[in-house]
Amino acid sequence: MTFDTAAALLAATLAGAGLLAGSFLGLVSLRLPAGDPIVAGRSRCGGCGRPLPPWRLIPLLSYLFSRGRCAACGTAIPLRYPLMESACAAIGVWAALSQPSAVAAVITALLGWQLLLIAVVDAEHFWLPDPLTLPLLVTGVAAAAMLDRLPLPDAVAGAAAGFGGLWLLARGYRRVRGREGLGGGDPFLLAAGGAWVGWIGLPSVLLWAALSGLSVIAARILTGRAVSGADRLPFGVFLAVGVWLTWLLGPLGLAR
Repeated sequence: MTFDTAAALLAATLAGAGLLAGSFLGLVSLRLPAGDPIVAGRSRCGGCGRPLPPWRLIPLLSYLFSRGRCAACGTAIPLRYPLMESACAAIGVWAALSQPSAVAAVITALLGWQLLLIAVVDAEHFWLPDPLTLPLLVTGVAAAAMLDRLPLPDAVAGAAAGFGGLWLLARGYRRVRGREGLGGGDPFLLAAGGAWVGWIGLPSVLLWAALSGLSVIAARILTGRAVSGADRLPFGVFLAVGVWLTWLLGPLGLAR
């Protein structure tokens, strides 16, 4: 098997896994904020409440074949499902083509899928729940132990520095301004990011996050939308972008 063939096979495998992951994550992104059980109970149509047959659970294809609507009642199927499935498939391909080994590619895809779910939940609800950030922290430490990429002490130090830095920043902002400037989940997310990229990668995470946030503000200004200092922005989305880019590209200014 040639390298190109192996890479294509790995990309196809992770794309397929991404479709399945995206189907599950789309469900989690709805059920977790609503307080519903994640794995208990069958999937049902949001309009008529009927259980979905197995063929309606095939990622992406079921949406295309049903033309985006429930066959029983005609209710539109949320677009989030095909979008999440497609995004997770793309992350799988990206991971396969960007990493030097199959193990690193699988771990990278796992990181991307977790970050996508976190970003979606925070974008929609301004909420970074522990059931999403803490597993990201655990898998980051596990990745450091499995890959010859980041020493385990650096991962632990990165987690501690990420949490401590943002926690102190949030506390200082609250004392100076008299109101909250960061959500309670942001320090946990940066701690998880620090476990993945190490303490030396944290400045890059924050820089990418800041650039992402500024690009959103610039887009609002260019489209004529009002911008004020009281506007809420889902900082977790920008941190997720920062962690992903730092993991792929390495700390800025340092050769990989």
